[in-house]
Amino acid sequence: MDEQLVSKLKQIWEEAKVNSPLNQKSAVCVSTIDSAGFPQSRFVDLKEIGPSGFTFCTSYNSEKGNHLSHNPKISLLAWWDHIGYQIRVVGKASPISDELADKFWLTRSKEAQVATTCFKQSNVWDSDISMENHFSAALSASQATISRPNSWGGYSVAPHSIEILKFKDNRVHTRVQYLWEEASWKMRLLQP
Repeated sequence: MDEQLVSKLKQIWEEAKVNSPLNQKSAVCVSTIDSAGFPQSRFVDLKEIGPSGFTFCTSYNSEKGNHLSHNPKISLLAWWDHIGYQIRVVGKASPISDELADKFWLTRSKEAQVATTCFKQSNVWDSDISMENHFSAALSASQATISRPNSWGGYSVAPHSIEILKFKDNRVHTRVQYLWEEASWKMRLLQP
């Protein structure tokens, strides 16, 4: 993405986080395509917006990780109603570097790190032990420093299109779409 577009998106995101009434201030919805061709959506924590795209973290062995390993096409949706914005992104996801994954791993709470290492995200739970008891035991047995597992990292979504919708009370919303065409970004206005 060009510097001006990245700056604009970061500015909107920062404003959304500061004024957010939500507990998960950076939550965005990502949709992947499953093996039957159906979209599957869930919320993830947006970690970064930069020239290469939008970054979020997850287990590579999760349902979304498995979807992306077979089909990297993805959509990302931010709904920041409290500041009047919706951001829609369509693009392709690619794994982030180990160095960047390590950086984001260190920002996670110990509880989040333990949960990542003691569970297999998206797998069926078939144990007689409750998940809470399993987690408590793993937390008690954990070391002060927990290494990032190789199965945990993240994805950078390189956008093919971005739409920024600014809500207006009269419903004549401002919709600006950016499309990557012929090695450059083209901007156009969409009707509300």
